[in-house]
Amino acid sequence: MDSPSRAQGRVFLLCAAVLWSLGGAFTKFLTEETFLGTNQPPLEPLRWGGYELPVQIAFYRTLFAALALAPFLRRQDLTFRSAMIPMALSFAAMNALFITAMALGTAANAIFLQYSAPLWMYLASVFLLGEKADWRGAVTLAFGLLGIAVIMFGGWEEGEPVVVALGLASGVTYAGVLLSLRFLRNESSRWLTAWNQIWSTLLLLPFVLALAPPTLAQLGVLAAFGSGQLVLAYWLAARGLRVISPQEAGAITLLEPILNPIWAYGVSPQTEVPHLTTYIGGAIILGALAWRYWPRWS
Repeated sequence: MDSPSRAQGRVFLLCAAVLWSLGGAFTKFLTEETFLGTNQPPLEPLRWGGYELPVQIAFYRTLFAALALAPFLRRQDLTFRSAMIPMALSFAAMNALFITAMALGTAANAIFLQYSAPLWMYLASVFLLGEKADWRGAVTLAFGLLGIAVIMFGGWEEGEPVVVALGLASGVTYAGVLLSLRFLRNESSRWLTAWNQIWSTLLLLPFVLALAPPTLAQLGVLAAFGSGQLVLAYWLAARGLRVISPQEAGAITLLEPILNPIWAYGVSPQTEVPHLTTYIGGAIILGALAWRYWPRWS
């Protein structure tokens, strides 16, 4: 297909951000009382250390994403490089941590803390990869860490330090995915996306085998979650990035963490009322990222 125009590229990225932002709403459809009623019967969780972990949501999300991607793979896409192993492990951990953080706490906490990934990626690039530090990145890091500290304080006050820790860990593992993709930038994006979904599914499979399966209605939500909210969004983003710079794309996709808590609140207003510190910390993080990534034209 021909490359889109710049205007079309921006629209594709906006649509991708909107789709990504629906993650909280899909999770709440499966875990809270909503008009769809797809939280009943409750999806059987994995019980560990006094917590109920929603591994089935994480598992079926990537399973349906892998199935949706499979028909589009080509023989020449199928390659292997050693960096694909840590990427798959990071993605699997990120998927499980992010879904668990959204299910056990508010979508706002989960998404704002996951968006700390560029901060950890910057630190890794400087201290592990030996890249030159820049003042804009350092200032972004300082304000981003301040925002994280504010959210962590609020989580402690609300008695949800574990949920905050899960969200923060999802941001760290997301940074691992992004760093791996940097090394693998010459490989097929279709194949890398499918590889991540396949291995995330396989790694979670042993944990769901002994659990009661979802109902047909729940499987429908999970199929839309994986194939629509995840795969279609990545396809749109890939199309948009053909003609839009990474800096402008980063600014456009900041729409995701803004919309995610709004959709989640619309689906489950009784549970999606974040602490004030979540909004303050989230605003600091997003403001710092917007300041760094907003495109500057000479």
